[in-house]
Amino acid sequence: MQAGTVSVDTAMNAWHRAQFSWTDVLRCAQGGAFEAFGLGPAECPYQILASGPHLRLRDYANQDTSPPILIVAAPIKRPYIWDLARSVSAIRYCMRNRLHVYLLEWMPASRDIANDGLDEYGQAISECIAEITAEPRGATPFLVGHSLGGTLAAIFAALAPQSARGLVLLGAPLCFQPETSHFRDALVSLVPSALSETDPFPGSLLSHMSALASPGTFIWSRLMDAAFSIADYHALDIHGRVERWALDEVPLPGKLVHQIVEWLYRENRFVEES
Repeated sequence: MQAGTVSVDTAMNAWHRAQFSWTDVLRCAQGGAFEAFGLGPAECPYQILASGPHLRLRDYANQDTSPPILIVAAPIKRPYIWDLARSVSAIRYCMRNRLHVYLLEWMPASRDIANDGLDEYGQAISECIAEITAEPRGATPFLVGHSLGGTLAAIFAALAPQSARGLVLLGAPLCFQPETSHFRDALVSLVPSALSETDPFPGSLLSHMSALASPGTFIWSRLMDAAFSIADYHALDIHGRVERWALDEVPLPGKLVHQIVEWLYRENRFVEES
């Protein structure tokens, strides 16, 4: 019976992944419709300082004497939430305040990197810092991370504190102790333990699970924001751009998702082993 149960769970897991892989495509197409109406990102220029199978290091050139910061984007979506438009851009704000901005952009998972986990993502951050410090007049950067990108930056900084001058986290979960977060408890109950580590994990499936775990955050708050923005063209424009970004999901490596769910959410290793 146990073997049969595992087989059925595995089959259902694979079926859901296949279904949500198509959902990724459809949601990106919906996002493309937003962009066709002028709600796409308006990013400022950058150059690619380094690249690899699962990353690109963007360099938003500024004065060489500017203190460097490395933004670690969240891997589940595209990184342009940091640079939506001229009037709404964390990157432009940092540059205006004489910071040399770099951004670690995670590439969509494929079968070639489906087995990349927390170790590989930490190594990617290390490689980007090495590239930055090796630049002419290079210096150790500050790390800045949002959401899961902030969690990855915090894990790296805890393991290699000398590699960063400081750490700034925005909405980055760090403690996953049971019964301290309704979202944590709900997500753990929704995600099966037998996640495959060998296939990419659709971004829309992870978003769907997050919405089920916390509909107030991922559904109702967005609807309320849309309602409150109707009378303000600028606010409505920003809302539309954020919605376009929310639809632009990318698959994650199966191993990374498995380790995040098991090691962080279920076992709270980041706190327990710190």
